[in-house]
Amino acid sequence: MPNWGQVMFQDAASSVMLQLISFHDHTLLVLTLVLTVVGYALVALMLSKHVNRYILEAQTVETVWTILPALILLVLALPSLRILYITDEVSQPSLTVKTIGHQWYWSYEYTDFMNVEMDAYMIPTSDLMPGDYRLLEVDNRVVVPMQLEVRMLITAADVIHSWTVPALGVKVDAVPGRLNQIGFTTTQPGVFYGQCSEICGANHSFMPIAVEAINTKSFMKWISNFNS
Repeated sequence: MPNWGQVMFQDAASSVMLQLISFHDHTLLVLTLVLTVVGYALVALMLSKHVNRYILEAQTVETVWTILPALILLVLALPSLRILYITDEVSQPSLTVKTIGHQWYWSYEYTDFMNVEMDAYMIPTSDLMPGDYRLLEVDNRVVVPMQLEVRMLITAADVIHSWTVPALGVKVDAVPGRLNQIGFTTTQPGVFYGQCSEICGANHSFMPIAVEAINTKSFMKWISNFNS
């Protein structure tokens, strides 16, 4: 969960999100250095009273300011492509969960088990318990085992939705007639909240997502007692 007044990312709960935050910090550092150098050059030129006739045609300077930006772009592009590949890679998932977006709730199916299906509706404000988050808590959380790769199969039944959990670094569109796939691995136990990130109608703001990560033993106990 973000803190009040927080302007940066939420704390990472998956390895992919940790790398995304690191890449964001890396990019900001490069941008800060570029802006500092360019800003200093502009101020120095505007305040300088000297004219050097050799600067009017300087092939060396033009070569430097052509090659240097290209190198900076490479420094930014290569880590970005690596993370892009990692986010799209699903190697050996231990659990598969199918997510279906509806107007305006989510349905979940644990396809590795028999008859484990549920709908997740937002809990109205009048029914919240002490400690619950308004507009974020649902009646049925997505329960997943921590430190195991989970594959999400995401689609929609009516209009385009978007299954998004910022702490896990997951944001995938749910498109009718299309099955999108993404994998994630939670690094710690906890409850991670998200919301539909696609404008899907009048109640778009009222179809939250709650993912609860627990240890494997507790997960097997939960899944075995699901229908009992």
